[in-house]
Amino acid sequence: MSHSILTEQVTSQQTSGTRHHAPFDVTEKIEQEANLRIQQYPEDQKRSAVLPLLHIVQSEFGFISPEAIEWVATKLELNPIKVEEVVTFYPGLRQHAPGKYHIRVCRTLSCAMGGSYELMDKICELAGIDRSQSSHHNPVAVSPCGTWSVEFAECLASCGTAPVCLVNDDFHENLPAAKAPQLLETYR
Repeated sequence: MSHSILTEQVTSQQTSGTRHHAPFDVTEKIEQEANLRIQQYPEDQKRSAVLPLLHIVQSEFGFISPEAIEWVATKLELNPIKVEEVVTFYPGLRQHAPGKYHIRVCRTLSCAMGGSYELMDKICELAGIDRSQSSHHNPVAVSPCGTWSVEFAECLASCGTAPVCLVNDDFHENLPAAKAPQLLETYR
């Protein structure tokens, strides 16, 4: 495969977080969940299940691999590029493995004014994360050990308790940068 900017932006790359996520494998559980989702749509509209199937995959494996894209495309009788278009459009869908603990820090106005950028900097400093390679197409930065990953999130809907963040699905409020060490210690 030749190297291009498109390949760089669209193809899933291995990250140190990969070691904390099982490789994509279609289990009976995933097959059953997918079939249930597909049944919610008329036969001629089953392509509408693409987003629910991608959510199932990401929930189980942490990110959407090329193999997962192929499986979803086959399952829905779509060309894989149609599934890839959805994956690359929605920022909540990841093509790169996050860390074992994925931290999303809110960066909208209330949180920014409350110190979310300083919080992000402190988390990165403590976890050894270099965000310099983060981009719109790959907003997730992973620690060298693969345990931690970070990305900025748009409004996490708790402006009155800023700054806030999510660690995996755990919500944390009133979290100035000075509390970052305790936050990480919670998950060690």
